[in-house]
Amino acid sequence: MRDYRDLAALLLTTFVSWFGQRLTAVALPLVALAATGSAGSTGLVAGAAGLPLVTAGWWAGPLRRRVTTGRSLSVTLAAQAAGLLIVPVAALLGRVTVVPLIAGGLFAGVAAAVAGPARQALTADLADRIGPGTAARALAWQDLAHRASMVIAPPLAAAAVAAGHTNALLWSESAGIAVASALLSAVRGDPAPARAATPARVRVPAAASVPAPVPAPEPAASLRAVWRRHPDLRRVLVMSAAAGLVWFAFTLGLTVLGAGSGRPGVLIAAGMTGYGAGSIAGALLAPLLTTRLPALPTAAAGWIILGLAFIAIAAAAGSVPLIAGCAAIGGAVVPFGIAAANTLISTRTAGAERRAAFAAESILHDGSATLGMLLGGPLIALAGPRPTLLAAGLLQIAVALPVLLTARREVTGRGCPPPVTGPA
Repeated sequence: MRDYRDLAALLLTTFVSWFGQRLTAVALPLVALAATGSAGSTGLVAGAAGLPLVTAGWWAGPLRRRVTTGRSLSVTLAAQAAGLLIVPVAALLGRVTVVPLIAGGLFAGVAAAVAGPARQALTADLADRIGPGTAARALAWQDLAHRASMVIAPPLAAAAVAAGHTNALLWSESAGIAVASALLSAVRGDPAPARAATPARVRVPAAASVPAPVPAPEPAASLRAVWRRHPDLRRVLVMSAAAGLVWFAFTLGLTVLGAGSGRPGVLIAAGMTGYGAGSIAGALLAPLLTTRLPALPTAAAGWIILGLAFIAIAAAAGSVPLIAGCAAIGGAVVPFGIAAANTLISTRTAGAERRAAFAAESILHDGSATLGMLLGGPLIALAGPRPTLLAAGLLQIAVALPVLLTARREVTGRGCPPPVTGPA
């Protein structure tokens, strides 16, 4: 029963923290744009926050190995919440410049680089205690909790912006993560104990009890080793990295497009609401189907459809219903790509290798998103939001289509390989 309660607390913290993040995500580009007058500043916080992820392979390993319990994750999130206060405090003082935008992002990004993979690994470890196959489904439910925030938060944020409370929304992300930190303080951790079978017909006399052996320290697993040993996971993560790289075209592109058309916050709210509704529909199905579908073809098809959705949004001419509808179609397939990666990690890795695999997933996707955010603002300012969305969709298709064709030939030729319950 304790395992179920801890797992439920983890899912709740995912929703709470992402709900706050979605509220702030609508307001932050508008505040940056109004304060600096440059579209290039709209992605500074997100871009700076991702910089620690790019270098996490060099510095985050020792910290990642320590964050294995709810209490240690709670401390990490508390540090992240503190870093996220820099920008709202600067806005309160009327001093939003490039410096606090970058400083706030960097401070919070260091904590996020450790907390993100740790939350996923802790979820999988707790689910392993409940039963076989539970980890993949629990990670899919965690993704659903994250996506549920997309439906509720953007309309509320758009209404707050319309009512003139844009700056107040800047406090939401820090508040949400602070609440998540408090909830996690009571969650335990540590991987599920290995089940060693006792040899048959061997009786151990009660009097001859021996002290339990001290377990050997868990060997560290490098990100490079995980990358080499799991080719299927490698291909899924490359597609995810490409999607992260061009995500700015959707978020910043719709923000700039709405501001330029005299509808600040309206188009991004429509896009995020449609995307969130579609992704919830997909996330509801993902826990039921994630272990039944071949990972590579499913992930590749999902990223191709998302690329087509980007192209359709670019052609939607600023129509709120069309943007919401296209975003909903793209959002519906994304959970299957994420579930494919999580299923491969949870079924083929364990312990230190599992934490390293989740870190690799975070570094590739979030690191690529960082690069996109850093370059995206100037690129949108140079090329415009619609051409940028078109190019982003074409890039996703170009990366995923070869994987889909190759994976279909492999599945047809020899079938899907069975999952491995430990390190491959």
